[in-house]
Amino acid sequence: MLSVYLLRHGETTYNADGNRYCGRTDASLTSKGVKQAVNVYNQLKDENFDAVYSSPLSRACLTAQIATGSQEVQTDERIIEVDFGNWEGKTKEEFIAEDPSLWDAWMRDPTNNKAGGTGETGREVIERVNAFFNEMLQKHANETIVVVGHNGINRLYMAYKLGMELKNYRRIFQENSAITFFELDDAGEITLKKLNA
Repeated sequence: MLSVYLLRHGETTYNADGNRYCGRTDASLTSKGVKQAVNVYNQLKDENFDAVYSSPLSRACLTAQIATGSQEVQTDERIIEVDFGNWEGKTKEEFIAEDPSLWDAWMRDPTNNKAGGTGETGREVIERVNAFFNEMLQKHANETIVVVGHNGINRLYMAYKLGMELKNYRRIFQENSAITFFELDDAGEITLKKLNA
């Protein structure tokens, strides 16, 4: 059994600017994003964690440090945000206006279509994120960890583990710096206990 507090990083400059798609761009937290992470710290300060993991991007690392009060944050490339290809830095309205067929293809079948035409497929995202959590299940058996990732990867992973078609991943909404809590049993089956707490 593995217990996981799964966070999305706090609000970034891209989130605040029309919710621009921010995959691999290292956008920083806003003052609101820092406050959101502090709020999580206040919620979790009495909890015990065995390890803290984060995407290597600074918005996730800083959120992890603030939210857990820990400088011992381990980064892992497998939980970096989706590579959004040609959508990077643009709002949904902007890139749909440029090429609506790319969005239509992604929404119809994100498993096999590349985000933004040149980014990752949903299958590629799931393979790396699932590999990370499978390793955590072995490495931290019967322990509790904090993982700070991103909106895209977190929703795709949860949709996959809950048995949803990936095209429905957007039906899961994860707020900035809100607490999601789940358990993975020894067979890797998920029990989602909290979402946006």
